[in-house]
Amino acid sequence: MELFIVYWVVVALLFVIGIIQIIVKAAKNQPVKPGLKLVIASVIMLVIGAGACAVILSNLNIGH
Repeated sequence: MELFIVYWVVVALLFVIGIIQIIVKAAKNQPVKPGLKLVIASVIMLVIGAGACAVILSNLNIGH
């Protein structure tokens, strides 16, 4: 259970850090690509994590 909490904290941190980087670099007229990569990575992790949680919580018995 602790691993799930750590995973969601990491996803949230990546998203927040990415958004902050985008805002700061856009204000300084610098490339925002690194921040954009963090946001995209956090969204991908969100989708994968949500899918894994849905499978675990629904207790699917595939192939039985």
